[in-house]
Amino acid sequence: MSERAGGNGGSDAVGDANDERDGSGSDVSHARAALERRRTEVAARVDSLRRELDAVQRLRSENSDDDEHDPEGATTSQLWSQSVGILEAAQRELDDLDTAIRRLEAGTYGVCQRCGQAIAPARLEARPDATLCIDCARIAAR
Repeated sequence: MSERAGGNGGSDAVGDANDERDGSGSDVSHARAALERRRTEVAARVDSLRRELDAVQRLRSENSDDDEHDPEGATTSQLWSQSVGILEAAQRELDDLDTAIRRLEAGTYGVCQRCGQAIAPARLEARPDATLCIDCARIAAR
């Protein structure tokens, strides 16, 4: 699925995705920096969410009272469910960024995994972990 349609003999996928490439590899450097910057941000968020989840777990284990009827606000069960969901989403984003970095290293970053065409630089700027061009992403969302 990640094979390039009509392969062009190992040309640099990031270069194909960016017509302004000057041959210096600056677009690859820019992509790598953007991916690593975003990965650092998301990894810090994952760590913070894990600490938060640990705190909620401690609260749940320390509080054996029935907090389901607590008029003061969210129950620890609600906090737990919410924290787990947010952590799972952040972990998925981190995994997607790691995959994007591997694609960059393999020379397939910036190539749509569905149609093999270049992913627009603006889309990669907005979503550095994008694996589909905007047209294929619209089709996949249906």
